[in-house]
This record gives sequence, structure tokens and C-alpha cells, in this order.
Amino acid sequence: MSRNLDTALLRAFVAVAETAGMTSAANVLNLTQAAVSQQIKRLEDQLGQPLFTRDRRGLSLTGAGERLFGKAKRLLALNDEIWSDMTSAVHEGQVRLGIPYDLVTAYLPPVLKTFARAYPRVRIALECRSSPRLREALAAGEIDLALATEREVGPDGEALVSDRLVWVGARGGEAHAQRPLPVSIGSESCAFRPSVLDALRAAAIEWRAVTEISNMDAINATVETDLAVMTLLASTVPATLEVLPPEAGLPALPVFSINLYRPRTGLTPVAAELARHIRDGFVCRHQRQAA
Repeated sequence: MSRNLDTALLRAFVAVAETAGMTSAANVLNLTQAAVSQQIKRLEDQLGQPLFTRDRRGLSLTGAGERLFGKAKRLLALNDEIWSDMTSAVHEGQVRLGIPYDLVTAYLPPVLKTFARAYPRVRIALECRSSPRLREALAAGEIDLALATEREVGPDGEALVSDRLVWVGARGGEAHAQRPLPVSIGSESCAFRPSVLDALRAAAIEWRAVTEISNMDAINATVETDLAVMTLLASTVPATLEVLPPEAGLPALPVFSINLYRPRTGLTPVAAELARHIRDGFVCRHQRQAA
């Protein structure tokens, strides 16, 4: 006899597995913690075995949960693809998205993947510049959407997530102890540059520029080889580098906001869909990291 799995229960299961907690999963799903706990219990009752165990780090998957996790994600992806294909308007054409260099690798791949699955006939053209230049490009009509990292959100923008700016160095490196401090910093239009220079000035730390460019590959290379330190949003630090602790003696840096801007003339339907995917993808990723 065939049995049907409840996708709502599977969605709650995947959210808890990815965030390692009922509360964080409830935030992702826009439900109460009690509702999520009840859904997990119903799924465990249906399958006849526990899916999670609790330890001091939070919830972790049991062997049965591990077996279910990958299959549940594939089933939900197919469910969402079918739903989108059968209920959404057919979108075609191109969307021009502006995004700062440092956000591309950290945030964009899952967003582009889900969007491409939902709208296979839409092409996305990426424009990578510094945040101030992206806002200028949006105002000039050169791009359809812009993401920007800023101290505050502008009156015509939407704040997606907030994140702290951190000092980053090579793993086990010593560049942070040198004076003048070797710094790989962005070009004059870099959104982080004024805050970094103000912090160094206030701490009376003499510094020298190793690079002053916007090429993230080149900047990362100088830091990975311990020639310099740099600053990044905490959520974008690559695995090859490490966040420098307070003991490194470098000044505290401010919190930045990742903001989404749309043209004053309004969004096309397909650009509005991309904005929705960006909003959901950025917020969910940040919540998973914070869990």
C-alpha cells in the first residue's frame, strides 16, 4: 500500500537539520517553535524512529535522520520546481544584477541555483563593482537590481542582514603584528575603506597599503601568503583565512548592512522575482550561520 509524505513536515525537518535548532528553524519557516516541534514529532511518529538527538551544541541528526536528509531536500526541490512551473507566469529575458565583489562567493551561488531552477528562460548578467559605484549604476539605468554593503540603509533601500566587519589574516600568520601594519584595502570607492582608516587612525596604528584595488582574488592572495591583513564581513571570510581575535591588537570595526536597492521606476516582473529569491536566500543563510 502506498503512503504519502507530508511536504510540510519534511520542510520543517530540513529547516531544523540545517539550522540545528527548533527556534532558528521556526524563524526560517515563519512558524512558532511549538509548531515546528509538533511537526517533527508527527514526522518521527509516521516514520517510526527518532530523527534528532540533542547535545550541548544543539540538535543533530540520528542515523535515520541522515538517511532522510538528502532525499527530503531532493523531494522538496522537485516539489517547488513543479509548483513554480505550473503556477508561475513564464518569464523570459535578462536581469542585470549588481553585487559587490566580496558577496559573490559567500551568498550568491544558492540564490542563482534556485532562481535558475524556477526560471530557466531568464538570463542573469552580473555586474561586480564597489557598493557606491553600484548605486550609481542603478540610478543610471545600467543595472536592474543592486546589492550594497553600507553602514546604514538608504531611504530607497531594503536592509537584508547586518554583519560585523572583522580583521582577517592568514591562518597562523604574523602580518597583524608588523608595524607599519600591512593592509590590503579596496580602492577609493570601497565601502569599508573610510571605516577601516578611521579605526586605524583612532588607535594610532601606523599602516601601509599592500594593495589598493578591487580585485578580490589579488587581495586574498596577499593575505593568504601573510603579506597583509584585510577586512571582510564575518559571513564572507573564506575557509583559507581566519578572523583575527581581539588579542591581535587591531581596533574594533563597525557593523555593516547588506542592502537591496531597486530602480525608482520600479521592477520588471522577472527582476521582482530575483529580488524575492535574493531576499529569501540572504536572510536564510544568515540565520543558519547565526544558529
